Order: sequence, then structure tokens, then C-alpha cells
Amino acid sequence: MISEISIVPIQSSYSLDNRIITAAVLNKEPLVMKFEQVLSDDECQALIESASSRLTRSKLANKEVSQIRTSSSMFFDANESPFIVAIENRIASLMHVPRSHSEGLQILHYEPGQEFKPHHDYFGPQHPSSRNNRISTLIMYLNDVEEGGETTFPRLGIAVKPTKGSALYFEYFYDDPRINELTLHSGEPVIRGVKWVATQWMHRQPI
Repeated sequence: MISEISIVPIQSSYSLDNRIITAAVLNKEPLVMKFEQVLSDDECQALIESASSRLTRSKLANKEVSQIRTSSSMFFDANESPFIVAIENRIASLMHVPRSHSEGLQILHYEPGQEFKPHHDYFGPQHPSSRNNRISTLIMYLNDVEEGGETTFPRLGIAVKPTKGSALYFEYFYDDPRINELTLHSGEPVIRGVKWVATQWMHRQPI
């Protein structure tokens, strides 16, 4: 499954769950893609409503609270409901990695001024989770943000505005660490309105 060829086959559209998901390549190596119509309006609203009462202050991968990441968030449990399973199955098909390799689906909420400063999603060599490291990320935008909240890749010159139902995909499984390092990214501060996202991370091996 894992090679220097991209994990996701590059196409202009994908047919999943009786819907057509369109795609645009923003960068080829590392692969960064923007998908449209990954989630319906009703699905976005259902995810927000399911998560709203369960939010707590977001933490870093080391479980610490930090000014690097000032959002609130929650994780859905594995097989929590048929709705969540259906979403996760669609994501796994789109990301071309079995659902058994995925972390629980995470929902994040950003108020004005909240952000996630530049970071990598994969774990450093000293982190215990690096033995089964993350290989790819899908960020799904659950609402339109009035102003701010872009996902930016400073080393690639990419900035993606959150639009409801769309998703941003990127991968960092490459043998060359210099390619993986280019996936440094940030969630820019929200200026007006709020920002809701759902994030899925995939790992090399089953979790």
C-alpha cells in the first residue's frame, strides 16, 4: 500500500456513496489536494450537533495544553454510531487506507482569535507513536468561515479557505524526510465568525 507513488490515485473526480467528489491538485510532492462535496450540508450540521456538548480544550500530541493550539475539540469513539461509521468508511475509501488504520474522527471548533500554529501531523522519531506513524491527513470543513481560518502551508505557498463540505488532503509517508517536512501547516486565526472542522489521520499499520 505504501510506496513513493502517492497513496491516493490522482483523479479529477471520485465516485463514492452515490456522490461525485471533485478534486484539484494543489501540490504534487508532497501531494496536497482539495476535494469538493465530501460531506453534505446535513452531514456537516449533524457532526457539529453531535460534537457541540462534548468539546474540551484541544491538546497537542503529547497531551499538553498549549498556546500553539487554542481550539476546542473532541473525538468520536470507534463504531460510535452508524452515521459516524458511514462517514469514516467514505473517508477511508477516499484516502485509500483501510479504516482500521485510522484514529477516531476528531471535531475541532475555533472561535475568533483561535488558531493552530505551524506544525507537522506526523510524530518525531522520539515519540512513542512514531513506531506506527501517521501517513496522511484529511481536514473536512463543516462551515463557511466569514473571515480568516485558512489552512496554510508556508513552505509550499498554499492557503486554503474553509468552505462547507469541502476537504483538504495531504500525505507525508515519503522515505525522504525533506518531502515530509514540506507539509508544515497551520490553522490561521479566525477573524470573524467561527470555524468547525472534522479531521481524520491515517497510520501505516492498523491501530
